[in-house]
Amino acid sequence: MQSSAEEISSLLHAWYQGDRTALDKLTPLVYDELHRLAHNYMRKERGDPTLQTTTLVNEAFLRLVKAQTVEWKDRNHFYAISANLMRRILTDLSRSRGYLKHGGNLKRIPLDGDSPVSPGPDPDLVKLDDALSTLARCDPRKAKVVELRFFGGLSVTETAEALEVSTSTVDRDWELARVWLYCRLKNRG
Repeated sequence: MQSSAEEISSLLHAWYQGDRTALDKLTPLVYDELHRLAHNYMRKERGDPTLQTTTLVNEAFLRLVKAQTVEWKDRNHFYAISANLMRRILTDLSRSRGYLKHGGNLKRIPLDGDSPVSPGPDPDLVKLDDALSTLARCDPRKAKVVELRFFGGLSVTETAEALEVSTSTVDRDWELARVWLYCRLKNRG
């Protein structure tokens, strides 16, 4: 049964206020969506990953539970933070594997406007993470739009709600960020 955004937001607020039972109720409500986010990330990971989807979900959730000081705005804020954590976990794993040291090939990462999740396998997450970090220093909102749409799988509307901007702003940021990342990754290849 699909739970409402209001119910999840309410439980997040209660959890932040210290209600331990709220976390127990929240966990089964958000698990499937976290698993979907993790699956999207894992599809982008290089072949034969050492980290399984369920393990990624569990690691991200453990880190979320430890982040008791986060004042959750709503469901979208929760998933945005979750997407960021999963990106960090996989990027750290890629860095530990030494892909940059071993000259991993730059893979084409399609960032088409119709699909927030890349259908192409095996992008180099470390190079994309570096490019996103550079973009974040220049324009944090555009980097956040990419993170939420590409990694988090959020729609334009959900991204706009999470960032508290209009959908036209998200569309504009998404287009400009895609071009910027394309140029940045092409020049590094």
